[in-house]
Amino acid sequence: QVQLVESGGGLVQAGGSLRLSCAASGRLFNNRAMGWFRQAPGKERDFVAAISWSYGNTLYADSVKGRFTISRDITKNTVYLQMNSLKREDMAVYYCAVDQSLRVWEGKAVISEFANEYDYWGQGTQVTVSS
Repeated sequence: QVQLVESGGGLVQAGGSLRLSCAASGRLFNNRAMGWFRQAPGKERDFVAAISWSYGNTLYADSVKGRFTISRDITKNTVYLQMNSLKREDMAVYYCAVDQSLRVWEGKAVISEFANEYDYWGQGTQVTVSS
């Protein structure tokens, strides 16, 4: 089993910044990806960003490229999402997730943006952006 605990959500003004953290524990595979998804009220859960644990390559949704940065601390088994220039449309519950079946193609990890390929999820943390 894997446990994911998110933190760092809160209220911020548009244009501001927040950093989310997700601490992972349990039976974690090295060949995994850790990612962030978000879900606004009445909408589907959308991919935000992910990082492959061993290779360090990243994938971002177009809507957050250039504003959000995902990173990892291997010693702490923690993944971070630095969110800058926040917009009202970024407001959502943010979920951390782990994909324990990461594929490798030509020496590079293939990160999925599909929620159904992630095996474990955190409880979510609310990000509220005021105008």
